Amino acid sequence: MAQVSVEKIRNIALVGHGDSGKTTLAEALLHKAGVINRRGQVIDGTTVSDFEQDEKDRQHSLRAATMHWETGGTRVNLIDCPGYPDFVGETFGAIRAVETAMICISATGGVAVNTRAVWALAKDEGVSRVIVVTKLNGENIDLDGLVNEIRETFGEKCHLWDVPDGTGADFSAVYSVLNPPSDVPAGIKEKIDSLKDPLMEAIVEVDDSLVERYLDGEELSEDEIAAAATKSIAKGLVFPILFVSAEKDVGLAKLNHFIEVDVPSPKDGVQRPVYKVDSDDEIETPPADVDAPFLAQVFRVVTDPFVGKLAFFRVYSGSLPDNGMFLNPRIGKPEKVGNLIEVVGKEQTNVSSAQAGDIVAMSKVDSLKVGDTITDEKFEGRMAKIPHPTPMVSLAIEPKKRGDEGKIGTALTRLSDEDPTFRVIRGEQTGELVISGMSNLHLDVILARLKKRFEVEVDTRIPAIPYKETISGTGDAKYRHKKQTGGAGQFGEVWLRIAPLTRGEDFKFVNATVGGSIPQQYLSSCEKGVRGAMTEGIVSGNKVVDVEVTVYDGKHHPVDSKDIAFQIAARKAFQDAFQQAKPVLLEPIMHLKVTVPSTSMGDITGDLNGRRGRIQGMETVGNFQVVEAEVPLAEMSTYSTELRSMTGGEGFYSMTFAREDVVPANVAQEIMAKSKKVEEED
Repeated sequence: MAQVSVEKIRNIALVGHGDSGKTTLAEALLHKAGVINRRGQVIDGTTVSDFEQDEKDRQHSLRAATMHWETGGTRVNLIDCPGYPDFVGETFGAIRAVETAMICISATGGVAVNTRAVWALAKDEGVSRVIVVTKLNGENIDLDGLVNEIRETFGEKCHLWDVPDGTGADFSAVYSVLNPPSDVPAGIKEKIDSLKDPLMEAIVEVDDSLVERYLDGEELSEDEIAAAATKSIAKGLVFPILFVSAEKDVGLAKLNHFIEVDVPSPKDGVQRPVYKVDSDDEIETPPADVDAPFLAQVFRVVTDPFVGKLAFFRVYSGSLPDNGMFLNPRIGKPEKVGNLIEVVGKEQTNVSSAQAGDIVAMSKVDSLKVGDTITDEKFEGRMAKIPHPTPMVSLAIEPKKRGDEGKIGTALTRLSDEDPTFRVIRGEQTGELVISGMSNLHLDVILARLKKRFEVEVDTRIPAIPYKETISGTGDAKYRHKKQTGGAGQFGEVWLRIAPLTRGEDFKFVNATVGGSIPQQYLSSCEKGVRGAMTEGIVSGNKVVDVEVTVYDGKHHPVDSKDIAFQIAARKAFQDAFQQAKPVLLEPIMHLKVTVPSTSMGDITGDLNGRRGRIQGMETVGNFQVVEAEVPLAEMSTYSTELRSMTGGEGFYSMTFAREDVVPANVAQEIMAKSKKVEEED
């Protein structure tokens, strides 16, 4: 990897909705740069980006793929990101690693739901945003309508950077708005003339002196305009719109020139904040310079079948030699650098060092995880964690073969290391091994990798809902435990009453006995018995919460009273009192945010009502509607699949825990009946 100055590096994440032409565009740019001799095709499974077998089978990207090339002395580091929300996790890491998000929008498909999602992510990360309209060779394209849709969705700062001469079979050239050639066709020239002044005004806004000179009618040089354009793009004052057809090789040269001249370098682009290792106090960010302290962050981890674990990282400042040393603040001790590798698709090349602006991978360091900061030993700082969306869909799993229990743990750990949107937990209440991902499709892919790479097959089922039991009234009961089997017996009598606590208070044990009716040493036995009953549940086999238990009387025997006797007596008394106290079930209520095409709104709201959902609000954003609702978790197990069906794959949702609420009586009766049936069968 030939080293270039930081000013000559361009780091770009290629993002957008699925089928927007990202991978085809990346392939065309690699071919034009001479990195590959022959352009691959997605349909044939021959592209540089989609080299894994599951990507070839499904004919779309499931992982982020890195690639590099040089154009006009400029080094371009490009990350081709998955387009479907099911596999959006690696996009979050890729956006953190770059200065520019190049957002692909299909001329035939328009602004799709994930286009909005990646735009919002890029905005949150502070990176530059560039729109590339692809597939201009397609049929039945309403170009003016598409541009209006883009500006309505993403704002008036979206400006045409060039103008196509047509669409479909008529698309053969694009013309620069800022520097059009002298032989521009008359109709195109008229359009350029209408676009140039608004674009120039947006560009020069970055510099007051340029604004004054431009408004005074002074001619600005090409270099001045180019420098101002880069700054305005970096600061989010302008979002350029460019047009290409990768299939026809139209607009690619203009796009390459734009990347070389106008896309911000690591010095011009967003400067990420840096914090103290042991606090959230911000410290000075080192400059994007080779001579600055070394600072980098891991944004992606994969397990390569040949070289083992690969940690991809972006260098923000300084340099790191191969076989040198680095510090991971999360671990707090220095580690030796493994092999440094440049990765283009599946091709890997060893490199001698990594410097500010570079995106490379490191092998042979198993401790590195996504989001880890890498520094030299003298720099006491860290990067912010990389945010990732919360997994939406869960499955309970167990291995099909005996003996695979240990094997499955190692395999799931490796898969979750690679994909931060895939999570594995052991249900605290249910004891189930539960995997969670962004969708059913996401989990299908994970389970296929589990089988292929680790030779582990599993049975799956919908996870048990972690219901809880509580009371809505009061209860009072007493119980005497007496057992005589010859010799020392067992005796304990407990009188107690119970009352509901405020939600979230969990449990309160009160001793209100007088006169030593229950000796002090046995009061802890009473509490232990009550807690045991609460853990097992009374009416549905689920944990009891938010109950105050007051032991106010009882009896003991000087010889036969024991710890176990009072445990049993308190447990039985609590069970009896609980049945009197109007028991209810609590269920998790989730806050749901759904983004769907406006045409699907009727189906969406009707479906949510059928899931016992309560709609909290709606918002119109372009051609989409954002619906917020509260829905019981028990009603969401199939939502991912059904949302996809209702919206033709255009719907997307996020879900977070809101609170616990009482299960309606008719639903609670069904749950209790099922629990009783299972108990009887056992």
